[in-house]
Amino acid sequence: MISNQKILFVDDDPEVLASYRRAFRKTFRLDTAEGPVRGLEAMVEDGPYAVVVSDLRMPGMDGIEFFTRLRKTCPDTVRIMLTGYADIRAAIAAVNAGNVFRFLAKPCPEAEVEEAIKAGLTQYGLINAEKEFLKGTLRGTIKVLTDLLALLNSEAHGRSTRIKRLVMDMGRYLEYPDLWRLELAVMLSQIGCAVLPEAMLAAFRREGRLEPERQKLFEMHPKIAADLLANIPKLAEIAEIIRYQEKRFNGSGPPDEDRRGVDIPLGARLLKTALDYDGLTCSGKTKAEAVEIMKGRREWYDPKVLQLVESFASGREGYARARKEPSELAPGMILDQDAPLSGEEGALCKGTELDAEMIGKLAASGSARIQVLAAVEENAILGRLDPNLIRVLKNARKI
Repeated sequence: MISNQKILFVDDDPEVLASYRRAFRKTFRLDTAEGPVRGLEAMVEDGPYAVVVSDLRMPGMDGIEFFTRLRKTCPDTVRIMLTGYADIRAAIAAVNAGNVFRFLAKPCPEAEVEEAIKAGLTQYGLINAEKEFLKGTLRGTIKVLTDLLALLNSEAHGRSTRIKRLVMDMGRYLEYPDLWRLELAVMLSQIGCAVLPEAMLAAFRREGRLEPERQKLFEMHPKIAADLLANIPKLAEIAEIIRYQEKRFNGSGPPDEDRRGVDIPLGARLLKTALDYDGLTCSGKTKAEAVEIMKGRREWYDPKVLQLVESFASGREGYARARKEPSELAPGMILDQDAPLSGEEGALCKGTELDAEMIGKLAASGSARIQVLAAVEENAILGRLDPNLIRVLKNARKI
């Protein structure tokens, strides 16, 4: 709905801004910003805005530069520029560069400005509707793939489930753009393991390492997953994250490509650190021991990410330990022990975050009371950082 979306007018002349407020305050939810710098600040402080209307000629930073910066930080915001006749060439160049949805020649009648804003709001609605549809479609596709992985190789599925919480916490803290892409990358990170023997992954979980021949086979799984996902439209970025999930910060490790440091996708750097931390803790190391081992692996990890893992690992002590009957378990709780399943289904590893399906399997197996970690504020971590972790991070060194 038009009335639910916010509009921002940017101009260096306060009288012009006052005229916009008089003309459109009853039609739109509008804010004004005096100059481009204040406009960028308003986007951070009071956004998001569906449409931004800006003058071209402003001191210090003109409208083209303002929109260029705005496009980088708020790509979905629709941008409308007001320009004088002498600026037509600059305005056309801005439109061709993709920085402007529409430009209006000054002086511009109020009715024409209103019509342009309404067209911008329609465009904004289409952009967001397409994005939500894409997210829903991709999530459905990913759900099918992860369910298949759980059926084919529960060890691989358990690995991606265990690291999801840690990776997402780090992504939120680092303000990862399009966090949903990172979530999908985590969920699909082990899909290539579907072709690997489950017993091999179970041995890797227990021992923390594999024999050289098996290790070479294991190192193929990121490429297998990335190649599979490359066939799904819009998953190129996610496939790249998965392809480099075993790449070390110094450039060693698969794939055999000369890529290192920050040239490795951030999502892959988060995955690599979380996966190795999970492997060490599942093989019997304490959290402190796992972090110390990782700190000794020279240039394997992005230093900033490793520091985050250390901070978050200590923060996990903010969860309350409890012994629960299977009927008392709830999604989001974390196993604090290995939990055997019935038949040939193996076991759920310590550190696994439980979902409804896992709880059903534990109940069917006739498990006795199980030791778990339960967040003090249930499900808080799904939408924002847990308060205990925030306190830990505030005390940590600045990253």
